Amino acid sequence: MFRSIRLLVICILVLLPGSLIAGERFDGSWLTTLTCPAKGNTEGYTWKFPSVVNTGNLRGEHGTPGEPGYLLIEGKIADDGTAKLSATGIVSSRKYARGIFAHQGGDYSYDIKAHFQDMQGTGTRDTGLGIVGRPCTFDFVKQ
Repeated sequence: MFRSIRLLVICILVLLPGSLIAGERFDGSWLTTLTCPAKGNTEGYTWKFPSVVNTGNLRGEHGTPGEPGYLLIEGKIADDGTAKLSATGIVSSRKYARGIFAHQGGDYSYDIKAHFQDMQGTGTRDTGLGIVGRPCTFDFVKQ
């Protein structure tokens, strides 16, 4: 009985630091680059902005909260590097937004499918039905 308990305690002590490290594998400062190509009458753009990963949770912001051009990206990065991030923002200008209801100051949101490695990551915007969205890409570089 004591031998089994001792073995269990040893296994927990050996595996626990690994599980703590895995959740922090991506922690740190990242440079995020968002690139959206031109599509139809909508102009393309590239934004570079800082993001931070803390205990596996990514948070990146471009612009000023509440103002046109603001973008917030958030989400959890799994231990294997996969992530489904959420983006919410405010349209900066009609010339950069697609859709009949898009206007400066209007809210928008979309999901990002991403994959991270130790020092870099990539992601793609969910284009929905492809009618409104465009194939924007994300590059993440650990600083």
